[in-house]
Amino acid sequence: MKKLIYFASILLLCTGCEKFLDTQSYTQKNTETFPKTDADATNMLTGVYSVLNAATAANVTSSYFLTAELACDDRFGGGGANDKLAQANCQLLYTDRNEFEAFWQQHYLGIARANAAIAALDNMPEGDTKNQKMGEAKFLRAFFYFELVQLLGDVPLMKGAPDNVQQAKESPAQAPQDSIYVQVATDLWDAYTNMPSVKWNDVVSGTITKWAAAGLLARVYLFYTGFYNKTSLPTEEGEITAQQVADALKDCIDNSGHSLLPDYRSLWPYTNTLTKKDYPFAKDANDWVRDGQNPEQVFAVKMSTTASWSTTTGYSNQYCLFFGIRAGGSWANEYQDIFPIGQGWGFGTVNTNLWNQWLTDEPNDIRRAASIYNQANECTGTYMWGADSQMEETGLWQKKVVATTAYDKGGDPSALWNSFTNAPEYYDRPDDDFQISHSTDLNIIRYADILLMYSELTKTPDGINAVRARVNLPAIGGYTDAALRKERRYELAFEGTRWGDIRRWHIAEQALGTKFGVPIHNQGVATTMKPQGAGAVARYQATNGFFLIPQQEIDLANGALIQNAGWGTDAIFNAWVDN
Repeated sequence: MKKLIYFASILLLCTGCEKFLDTQSYTQKNTETFPKTDADATNMLTGVYSVLNAATAANVTSSYFLTAELACDDRFGGGGANDKLAQANCQLLYTDRNEFEAFWQQHYLGIARANAAIAALDNMPEGDTKNQKMGEAKFLRAFFYFELVQLLGDVPLMKGAPDNVQQAKESPAQAPQDSIYVQVATDLWDAYTNMPSVKWNDVVSGTITKWAAAGLLARVYLFYTGFYNKTSLPTEEGEITAQQVADALKDCIDNSGHSLLPDYRSLWPYTNTLTKKDYPFAKDANDWVRDGQNPEQVFAVKMSTTASWSTTTGYSNQYCLFFGIRAGGSWANEYQDIFPIGQGWGFGTVNTNLWNQWLTDEPNDIRRAASIYNQANECTGTYMWGADSQMEETGLWQKKVVATTAYDKGGDPSALWNSFTNAPEYYDRPDDDFQISHSTDLNIIRYADILLMYSELTKTPDGINAVRARVNLPAIGGYTDAALRKERRYELAFEGTRWGDIRRWHIAEQALGTKFGVPIHNQGVATTMKPQGAGAVARYQATNGFFLIPQQEIDLANGALIQNAGWGTDAIFNAWVDN
């Protein structure tokens, strides 16, 4: 039977019984006529990749990356007095029962397109091209499902494209988490074992590779076996063992061409050639290695250099905006004082306990200052506490995924580019809008993570020591879980991994307790971080770290969806209470 094909130009709706439908015809092309060429397959996959960008950049406040960063112990919600969602996520509370509606819709849109692509790609001739394209589609489907199941727990499982319009109208049932992981693991194992072994830089930047599949497989394995106390990862064909996952990572280490950069600082945009010359911390650093040229980028979401308010053809890296330093009044013109961190909405202020614990654990670790901007050490003028009603402010901001400025705009040495990527030396955008000018990729899996996961799976210190050697720290004598956990926290800080790590290691309650009692400023007034509602520790006990399924989806599903535990009306966040 012919399968219906969804194209990048088709908007697939994902709500209620109208899921995956629109008014356009689905009968013009099907697997008997499409795809026939490599270009056909690429065009089809472009539609799936475009959802990846939308799911990560178009609705940042309902994304997995931002939610995981704000929920973990290393950061607070921050934002302004009206940014209640950020402060609620920090405490595992909610402000709107539909706050993850965009997340739900975009991920199921991506799954629907991936399903259609997988069905259609069966029509291609056997060979490396088919294996590569099929692997990309399966990876993307697995990625969408992995984010869904980590954030929301039991969610509907759709394994293929519908055979007819009636099937597409039916609301799929909620599936247990094990079933979702079977699908995710099967897709990633198929992708890894069948995709051709090509060097990372022999494909177009942003293209998913065999090595990305190995990396995501390892992340899924470690989360599933840790969080659910399992010894293997199930697939439709059997079980995947730790040794099999370790072997896949070793294949990546030996054959992918990926490697560590010599200078940790050159991973981050503040070491770009325009900014570093005026930034004392980075003057002696190696130059930033541009996106697409960086051998540590195993899996990254590409962001657009042509994003604009008038089109939807590309997405700026909105995390840079949301994590930028908040400004108000005349201070908006004084960003020279906080150079090179740029203007933004002030989300994700850094927990002072991380700064202090890092110094205790690793007093000679350059990664601390390379990852965290401390206004007490780096602000060159007067730091304005409480600018634009900033909340949960510690004076510490992360430097990795954030607006990064540069001098010499238009030949004026006192003027700043809102984003260095706007300058002609980089991408030369037509304007310099501080909200949409951030074109750096969002890194999801770095090669350092590959090395650390390999150490964790094999219980050997080699990967840990390679990561430590890069920043001139002494090798550890033998593997311990404590050493691995410390290394992951410091190497991968602010890269979206900490929330999953503390959950799978079953230390979330202990870690979240470190959020409270920390000195902060709310709208410029000194206070301490306090539990809101029941507090993050009690909320984790009530929810197990799963957030709430959109109420709109529950209502439209007519009983097919059940809300996660712990999300009653007592979990609502109305306003910050300094009790």
